[in-house]
Amino acid sequence: MRNNEFVITGMLVLVSVAVWVAPVSAARIADIRNTKHNFSDFVTPNILGSGDTRTVKATQEAEICVFCHTPHGANQSEGPLWNRAIPSNASYTVYSSGSIDSLIQQPNGASKLCLSCHDGSIAIGSVRNRSGSGGFQSSAINMTGTGSGGVMAPGEGNNTGYTRFLGKDLSNDHPISLTYNQALFNADGEMRNPTADPIRVRGLNPRPQLQDIHLQPAARNAPTPENGQVQCISCHDPHIRDTTDENIKFLRLNRLQKAQPDGSDNFLPATDIICLACHTKAGWEGSAHAQPNVANEIYTNAAANVREFAQGTAVWQTACLACHDTHTVQGSRRLLRGGTDGSTLTSSSGYAIKAGDGNYSVEETCFACHSSDGGTLTSQGMGTEVPDIKVDFNMPIHMPIRSSEQVAGMEVHDIGSTGLDSQELNQRGKDFIESRANLGKVSMGGSLNNRHVECTDCHNPHRVTRRRQFNQDNLNGALDAAGTHNHDNASPHTNIASGVLRGMWGVEPVYTSNNFYVEPVNFTVKRGDPGTNGSTAVTQPYVTREYQICLKCHSNYGYDEPPLLGASLVTTPSGVNGMTRYTNQAREYNSPASHAGEPRSVGSDGGAGNNNGFTWNTNNHRGWHPVMQPTGRTPSARATNQNNWTSPFNNAVGIQTMYCTDCHGSNTAAGTADPDPGQENGPVWGPHGSTNYFLLKGDWSGNAPGSPQNDFTGRPGTGDNDSGNDATTHLCFKCHRYEQYASPSGGSQASGFSGMGCMCLGMGGMGGGANFHRLHSTRVTNFRCNLCHVAVPHGWKNKNFLVNLNDVGEEAGFPPGSSNEVRNSTTNGYVQGPYYNRAVLKVRSFARSGSWSANNCGSIGVSGNGAVGVSWMVGMGGMGGMGGGGGGGSEACSNVP
Repeated sequence: MRNNEFVITGMLVLVSVAVWVAPVSAARIADIRNTKHNFSDFVTPNILGSGDTRTVKATQEAEICVFCHTPHGANQSEGPLWNRAIPSNASYTVYSSGSIDSLIQQPNGASKLCLSCHDGSIAIGSVRNRSGSGGFQSSAINMTGTGSGGVMAPGEGNNTGYTRFLGKDLSNDHPISLTYNQALFNADGEMRNPTADPIRVRGLNPRPQLQDIHLQPAARNAPTPENGQVQCISCHDPHIRDTTDENIKFLRLNRLQKAQPDGSDNFLPATDIICLACHTKAGWEGSAHAQPNVANEIYTNAAANVREFAQGTAVWQTACLACHDTHTVQGSRRLLRGGTDGSTLTSSSGYAIKAGDGNYSVEETCFACHSSDGGTLTSQGMGTEVPDIKVDFNMPIHMPIRSSEQVAGMEVHDIGSTGLDSQELNQRGKDFIESRANLGKVSMGGSLNNRHVECTDCHNPHRVTRRRQFNQDNLNGALDAAGTHNHDNASPHTNIASGVLRGMWGVEPVYTSNNFYVEPVNFTVKRGDPGTNGSTAVTQPYVTREYQICLKCHSNYGYDEPPLLGASLVTTPSGVNGMTRYTNQAREYNSPASHAGEPRSVGSDGGAGNNNGFTWNTNNHRGWHPVMQPTGRTPSARATNQNNWTSPFNNAVGIQTMYCTDCHGSNTAAGTADPDPGQENGPVWGPHGSTNYFLLKGDWSGNAPGSPQNDFTGRPGTGDNDSGNDATTHLCFKCHRYEQYASPSGGSQASGFSGMGCMCLGMGGMGGGANFHRLHSTRVTNFRCNLCHVAVPHGWKNKNFLVNLNDVGEEAGFPPGSSNEVRNSTTNGYVQGPYYNRAVLKVRSFARSGSWSANNCGSIGVSGNGAVGVSWMVGMGGMGGMGGGGGGGSEACSNVP
């Protein structure tokens, strides 16, 4: 007699029909005759008029049910009059991930019945009792279309994911035999309450209906709300078909999405894909991958055919199945479709699929669509609305996204991992949070060898939107042309996260000091989906700024000691610009409110030292690019013309903010940080790859033209006016107008670097006191930005990123708290990475912007030549100059080698 959960009588069927009126567009009906589970050679299926489409069937067997069931001599170990052996207790490799919040057991329950065919260990025709025997006859039924030995057919290949030969390695298959109860619901944060529709535990009231999710109780005769387990039969019923959909894969609910998600937490069985019956992904309904007016690209016929989608299917309709497959390629993690490296095969439809001989590789799933050569969509890649990201990762310098490029040689990235972290331990998986150990922090149990990058370190594909700003309505009304930030003059430029960063996690540094040398003492983790019109305040618990995502890796949140350059062959080599280690951007970008504006006399508070009676407190302050906070230094405060900057940075100078990706990303044209000015669908925003070191949008070097010194590349120095240099394309001039900084031609505009006192000795003209940058460009041979400014211009202890070789401390390897004069009695530039790259400037005293004079510059005479002003500049060390100085040895900055 059948166990209770399998009892179906005619009366029960009638009752269920009378009670359950499912609001579905089509109907699931029990009709195994017209499914691929009909292996009979006598009863031929005709699935929705398509005729016999089976691959596997018997050569001489009239009955249908005999392949699984027998009224006599059944296997009593599991299910209903079972006519097959149960796979042995040999160990399966089960699914695992850092964000699983329930124990996954070895396959048990009804899943073992399915595996008796699908793990390939028992021939499909192998039954306990042949039909019509009148006794007990166990000889195998002869089959055709099977794999070797009569087992499950290989499809496109046993390891490809495009097969129903699952094998005994189930790590690439949806987890089964795990308990789905209130504890899982509470721990995960993105699972539907197991007591809510449409989830039911078999044996409990109300009884599961055909189009419910069926949880099988761990103890079949003692079901409780707490012992329901996910099994194959939770989602599949091996007897059913649909009255209109041809290929439902025996799913109890929709295989594809039938309409745009409505934005509610309710599961709509008429239109929602079956995955949403259990998984409630915050922000999914408005994401770019779920929206019909965004993800409207059509699969190529070859890609649709191998996926068994109807031709003409759009990405939004495939929903979860666009990126995931419940039985995916061997080696993939998190059920990612095609999520491995290794070799490819050409499928029977002509589409390139993964062979299953590689290791997990998140980016390969993304590249299927986000490339120009994926062949997945009829419209993808450069010039389309599906950006080509892969092209950037093929550039000479790029984020080491492939396993072979990472120091560990494998994909370390693991969402939900915890390590020794002491905060944000709950529901980490739903927000893609990863342990600090995994990021490389040794004190949290990690290693710098763990440092890595994957697409899902920066993007949450369940939440990304095509909106300019992360908190905009992504369900209603017209969407934006792209999900990247506004980069025009229509409004002041900001640092507010855009739609492609929505719902990702990041960190906000906590500072207790304004000193340049002091690291943040703590970090506040930012996580969660902001919802529509959520506040953009930096204090919100979710990410509101791009830099918050960057700083989780590029600060002491992710490491104890900054990592070495050149650890990966695809990143910047060690020694470039005199650097051997990266810098702590959270320390550099500290932007104290007390240091904003101009003038400010807080240099000592910011880390400026004192040496030989000289201090650099007056008219000095921390300097920073406005990535975290505005500078407060408006054109009127700094005596400058706003048009010294290019658009959009000439709008609201001192008030606007900017992004890390205004400087970091693929190479851009002269005079702009926009990869595709005035257009969309071309080269992408983001720090994915570049032809320049440090993933910069233009070259940044301290070299003299053609010089082999310093980094052995022969790159020209940034800002040098050599005719063959094309300095207009260099990094600084993406935002700072080249003509006002490094060009001798054209008219001058007011600059904060202006004043009196540089007119003598032939240094007048070219704007005179109005713009000393242009004056220097004609008077200083091999003029370069880094002669006077630090080589890592994130943030600095002095105003305007000014080098001061009279006050060099621990940033150059000297003892903490010390202040030293360097570059003494020599014309060679001072090279000491990371901040000094052939620097020359010595500041005796800082001036208010617009009030500079020659006497602000010169040696303080501790170990230098003591010359001051123009005399120091032109190398007249023994003559003094403009009121001071003496001693010998030229320290001229007018012709730096």
